[in-house]
Order: sequence, then C-alpha cells, then structure tokens
Amino acid sequence: MLRRTLLAALAVAVPALAVQPAAAQQGVKIGLITTQSGPNAGLGRDMVDGFNLAIRHAGGRLGGAPTELIVGDDQFRPDAGKAMAERMVQRDRVDIVTGVIFSNIMLALSDTVLKDRRGVFLVSGNAGPSELAGKDCHPNFFAASWQNDNTHEAMGQHMTNAGIKRAYIMAPNYPAGRDALAGFKRFFKGEIAGEVYTQLGQTDYAAELAALRAARPDATYIFYPGGMGVAYIRQYSQLGLMPQVPLFAPSFTADQTILPGVGDAALGMFASTYWSESLGNPANQKFVADFEAAYNRIPSPYAAQSYDAAMLIDSALKATGGSIANKDAFRNALRAANFQSTRGPFKFNTNHFPIQNYYLTQIGKDEKGRLVNQMRGIIFSGHADAYASQCKMR
Repeated sequence: MLRRTLLAALAVAVPALAVQPAAAQQGVKIGLITTQSGPNAGLGRDMVDGFNLAIRHAGGRLGGAPTELIVGDDQFRPDAGKAMAERMVQRDRVDIVTGVIFSNIMLALSDTVLKDRRGVFLVSGNAGPSELAGKDCHPNFFAASWQNDNTHEAMGQHMTNAGIKRAYIMAPNYPAGRDALAGFKRFFKGEIAGEVYTQLGQTDYAAELAALRAARPDATYIFYPGGMGVAYIRQYSQLGLMPQVPLFAPSFTADQTILPGVGDAALGMFASTYWSESLGNPANQKFVADFEAAYNRIPSPYAAQSYDAAMLIDSALKATGGSIANKDAFRNALRAANFQSTRGPFKFNTNHFPIQNYYLTQIGKDEKGRLVNQMRGIIFSGHADAYASQCKMR
C-alpha cells in the first residue's frame, strides 16, 4: 500500500546551510520502493527505517529542502515494482526514486524511471545488477550500495586464502543470484563441487541438501537473503552439516534480518561484507546507536545502505542550494559523494558504483548475548566492480 509522509513536519529549529530561499521552498519529492509484504518484508522495513533516520538526522529536510517521502510496496514482484515506479514518476512527479532490494525488480523498473523526460534520478539503496554497472549504465543511476558481485568476490578471495579446495555454491535463480555466484567464481581458485540455482522465494531445501551432502565438498557458499536464508541455515544445521561442511555467506545471509530467526545455529559462520554493525567509524557508531534507540533493534545492511542513500542525496542537495532543478549540477554533486558513510571510505567509480572496502566478519554474540557480525579483518581495500570498463556513460 502506498503511504505518504510529509517528513518536513519532523523538522526542528536547525539552520539550513547554503540554501537559497526560493530553491528551498521548491522542495524535493522522493519515492522509496521496497518490499513490504511477504517473507522479505523485514528487509523493506529496515530500508524505510534507515532512510527515515537519515532525514531526522538532517533536521527533517534533506539538504535544507522541504522533503516529501512517498513509500511504495513492490510486493516482491517485478510487475508491481514497475507499476509503482510508473505511479511515482508519472502521477506523483517524484524527483528521485530510491530503495529497491531485488535486482529483478530494479531491472523491471529502471527504464520507467531513467527514460522519463523530466530527468528523474534513480539512487539504488540495495540492488546493483551487473547490467546497470556495465552496458546499461546511465548518468542518472547511482548505486549507494555495491555491485551485486562484490561481496561474493570478497568471500571467494577469503576462501582461497583459507586454503579451501572444493566449494559447493548455491543461490536463487534471479539476476542477483547469478551475479553472486559469478562474482564468487571470479576470485575462488579451487574446484566448484556443485553450482545450484534454486527458485526465488524457495524455503524447502531438502533435496538440494541431500545432493550437497553426497558431493562431499570442503565448504559451502550460499547467497540467500531474507526468509530464504533463515530457512536454509536452519535446515543445514538440523542435518548436522555445520561441523562437517563449514558454511560461508555474504552478510545478506547472516545479517540482522536473518540472525534473530536462525538463532545459535549461525554461530561461527563467516560472512563477507562492506558494512557491519560492529564497524568502528564515528558515522557508523552514531547510526547504529540511534537506529537501535529509535527502533529497538540492531540495524541490518539494508538499513545502513538506505541511510547512506539518504545522506548521499542530502550532500548533493546541500551542494546545489537545496534544488534539483539543475540536473547537471545535482548529478555532479552526487558523483562527489561528499558525505560520511556508515561503511567508512566511499567514492564512486566512473559507472556510478562504489569503490569501497570489503571485510570479513564472524557471527558471535555481543555483551547483551545477541548475535552480531564481529569484524575479523579486511579482505579488499578500495575494491571496484568488474563491469565499469563496459560502461560508456553518455
């Protein structure tokens, strides 16, 4: 369901920096499309809450401009996501579309947003399909997250460094799943004992796990976000596979949208990530503390990415005096990425995808006994995606 929230009402008496009065009155209208229903609704909830926290940190006005946020549910369906984008762009006349968790939904709606005559910007809060990083890159598309392959490339490198010889790899059969395993294979130098793609949204893995056990790999690498990850890890643990075949994953299969539902079965798992709730930079420490205070839970990467997307937009609006009217100026301000990211070092490559660090974490418990991703070191410093050379930015 579409709901409209005029977040300017949250404004406090904070002076707007470098805002021209006429531009500030114009305001900015943002459409946030995410998954708010079904087993992946928790991912969307974190995305909305992270974005709203950033607006509150900005005093209720991104870049000093009156800010209206329209939130829409893509229902975990590409056709619904596309219809929502059409509604926001054509009827609501938004200036920016953001959010979008799943890459099949991003690919379904990107043309609707990017081909609009008004020059609407699309700032991804999660999905980073290889097509938009490479041959289909666009001047008005920015990924405030990562390219789909990257966290998987990092784990491929770590498992190679760890001396693992045979890996069994699994992911859902959709664009991000295929990108995930392609990225893993790009850096894993051992043997692939099995490569399996399952139905998107599947939660029963009995047959696949029987085949995995029969293959006798040294380790398993999976990418299953949301409810898929909860189901997979539970079933993997119940079959007694954890001590026999260690399980590795990206953070999206071992984050705060999954760990509370999995419980202690996830203890000891390793994950690759660009962000963690335990990352120690000041921007992240403030974000994590304020998110938990506001929502009574630890944030996930979806919340952190969405927060960063909002702060990126805030930084660009500050640079343009609170106005998005001059598209070239606003685009250049987004490219500058002049904000303090929750993940630490952050800059854009020529294809408008991040160059950033990737870390190794291990699932442990914090002082309150809660499962968290504990930092174990850096896998890649300043890592860029593999598709930028294919991007011929117009």
